[in-house]
Amino acid sequence: MLSGHGDDIYNYSGIRMNFSSNIYAHADLSGLEEYLCRHLDVIRSYPEPSARSLEAMIAHECGIKADEVLVTSGATDAIYLIAQAFREKPTFKVFHPTFSEYEDACRLFGYEEVEDAALCWLCNPNNPTGEVLSASFVEELATRHEHLVIDQSYEDYTLAPLLTPQEAVRMGNVLQLHSMTKQYGIPGLRVGYVVASSRFIATLRQSHRPWSVNALAMEAGKWLIRHHARLIPDLTAYLTETQRLRERLNVLEGIQTFDTQTNFFLCTIELATATELKDYLANQQNILIRDASNFRRLTPHHFRIATQSPEENDALVAAIQQFMDE
Repeated sequence: MLSGHGDDIYNYSGIRMNFSSNIYAHADLSGLEEYLCRHLDVIRSYPEPSARSLEAMIAHECGIKADEVLVTSGATDAIYLIAQAFREKPTFKVFHPTFSEYEDACRLFGYEEVEDAALCWLCNPNNPTGEVLSASFVEELATRHEHLVIDQSYEDYTLAPLLTPQEAVRMGNVLQLHSMTKQYGIPGLRVGYVVASSRFIATLRQSHRPWSVNALAMEAGKWLIRHHARLIPDLTAYLTETQRLRERLNVLEGIQTFDTQTNFFLCTIELATATELKDYLANQQNILIRDASNFRRLTPHHFRIATQSPEENDALVAAIQQFMDE
């Protein structure tokens, strides 16, 4: 596992604004919290060995069959499960920079990174760049690899068209990852799922640990689906605010931001390192950003931020300006 993921708020005290996690931080979770408080009795019994009831609900929402869904303890759990299940042909390919756990999971199970790999990983929208690849590119990529894993954890943070679960199943060799954690803003409850052909799901089940999804996480997932919960009230306005934040940062001398199709984006700082900027913001301003220097193919000057409220965004710009002036 990579040391230095985002949202490392546990390493600091007094953080008042968190730009380091790509998850929208202002979701109204009061209804879910009240529901879970009334159903804490579920912790007294073992959960289902496999989250079949939640899988059935997800399948119904996606318009696919229940045996084409596998619920996992977050999308990262699914990543390691896939690497374990398909290790008989241990070659992999990833597109850097991207989420490190694809490579880490493959290395753990003895894979070799090659161009014409059996197992190809794609993050779409991509973390940390915010880039969204076209459906035509994704479909063409699927023809070049035996298995294509498409991590769509950030699908609810873009207006760009993406592969649907029904399309993923029809393609036959695609495993599509989804994150309820990110979809609903519940990173403390690890809930994700894989959509794929029934044949691939059956293969994954052979390696899936029993009781890997806890009872509270399952209850939360069911409640969120039943209530058609929405994380971001107005995605268009939120993404417009993202562009406003980028424009304000670009005005600062020595700061450059990069294009994005999501709520998060990469930046560089010229006259300092991302680590120095992060430490200053966290310790002097109680603001947390993501030091992105540990992504492969990025530099010590790269950092990533995710848009928050307009007031918080303006405070971040002012804090970075103060750092540059000192």
